[in-house]
Amino acid sequence: MMDGAATLTIRPAGEADLAPFFAYLDDHLRDNGADGTPLFQPIAPGQPRLPAGLRIAFIKGIDIPIGQPGWRRLWLAIDAYGDIAGHLDLRGRPEPAATHRAMLGMGVHRVWRRRGLGRRLLETAAAWARAETDIEWIDLEVLSENGPAIELYARAGFTTVARVADMLRIAGDSHDLSYMTFRLRQR
Repeated sequence: MMDGAATLTIRPAGEADLAPFFAYLDDHLRDNGADGTPLFQPIAPGQPRLPAGLRIAFIKGIDIPIGQPGWRRLWLAIDAYGDIAGHLDLRGRPEPAATHRAMLGMGVHRVWRRRGLGRRLLETAAAWARAETDIEWIDLEVLSENGPAIELYARAGFTTVARVADMLRIAGDSHDLSYMTFRLRQR
């Protein structure tokens, strides 16, 4: 059986993609903690929009050269109708001494989950980072209750390096946060 994700195109996003990307994210957030879906963003379920600070980070970050504070690169998975099926972003860590590492964020639209798209997005980012950068590590933070995401990352080679109990309080509830990392290359 074909995984379905094979029919998608994954491509780098540019400035013209940001408005449809933000609309996709706002729709995507409707699933955050709803109807049995685990929280995948550290914001209260039902929050209707991506916080303004994150929007600004995407807008500014895509034009910043890699290695400079605030850089960010975004890939979109586009279906046959031109709709966004998923996304992945890599961004520089905020610490000046950590330019050899990048942070990862990603999401898959509800109709494309469990069809191989997450794996393809992770492979795309790793291949780009190996070919285009000196990045040695990709790090991510994930809410510890998000079992499907943690399983995906583990299958892709990410290792859990820490789990911080009660790291976040979202809508009055305590949530643990897991830190995972993937080594792209040896120094």
